[in-house]
Amino acid sequence: MSATILDGKTVANALQEDIAQRVEQFKSKTGITPCLAAVLVGEDPASQVYVRNKERACGKVGMASELFRMHEDISQEELLDLVRRLNKDDKVSGILVQLPLPKHLDASEVLDAIDPKKDVDCFHPSNVGLLSQGRPNFLPCTPHGVVQILKHFNLPTAGKNVCILGRSDIVGKPLALMLMQRTSETCGSDYANATVTVCHSRTPNLKELTSQADILVAAIGVPKFVTAEMVKPGAVVVDVGINRTDEGLCGDVDYDALLEVAGAVTPVPGGVGRLTVTMLMENTLKAATLQAK
Repeated sequence: MSATILDGKTVANALQEDIAQRVEQFKSKTGITPCLAAVLVGEDPASQVYVRNKERACGKVGMASELFRMHEDISQEELLDLVRRLNKDDKVSGILVQLPLPKHLDASEVLDAIDPKKDVDCFHPSNVGLLSQGRPNFLPCTPHGVVQILKHFNLPTAGKNVCILGRSDIVGKPLALMLMQRTSETCGSDYANATVTVCHSRTPNLKELTSQADILVAAIGVPKFVTAEMVKPGAVVVDVGINRTDEGLCGDVDYDALLEVAGAVTPVPGGVGRLTVTMLMENTLKAATLQAK
């Protein structure tokens, strides 16, 4: 058996074409160009790459983007002042503060200061609360990307055992909330209604749990953590991890080994990462739409 490769580039390109059409329609109707404001603090190389990718994606779908580069030693109050200015700027549809922030800054306070209607990363407590109740303004970008990949390749979650490795606020928790709902905000009931198990570093008998999963999502941040022995034959494996090692980029699963066990698997790079940026474009358009009403 050889696993189906769940190519994120194909999914992202199709979605970006659709977003570009809707952006053009929105601009024609309202005269407003959706704009994403990105705040980058310091010189972290990975963060700079991510922000550059987001700027490029904005251009591809016909949106505007603004980048605010801040010195590493910016104070908490200075950063909060910038966020407040962006909240009041009618030209800015969405605000993205690139994480991680330098250690002297309180990231939670900064994210909480973003206007919930411009919170296109869906980190604000108001948006997290709405998500938990199944009535979100925005869907978190990476979890939404995971669901879009599953939909594109016709891999429904309804009635399936889904195991998520990782309980982060960015991936694990929100993805679990989304998959437990009665219906998906964008993909319908076939891509919700799952029985979800969330595992983490304190979970005993981890292999026993992962090997029962019909769909396994790895978001644990450890290179090649998921081995072939941990995967049910024929299972769908979605690798959210991206790790820089001496051999180059790799995910949280042992990709080559899983090709002979899994039914389908996402590559790294070229998998979920492309969808994360794409769903950020989706949220920025939605933010502009909400603000225009």
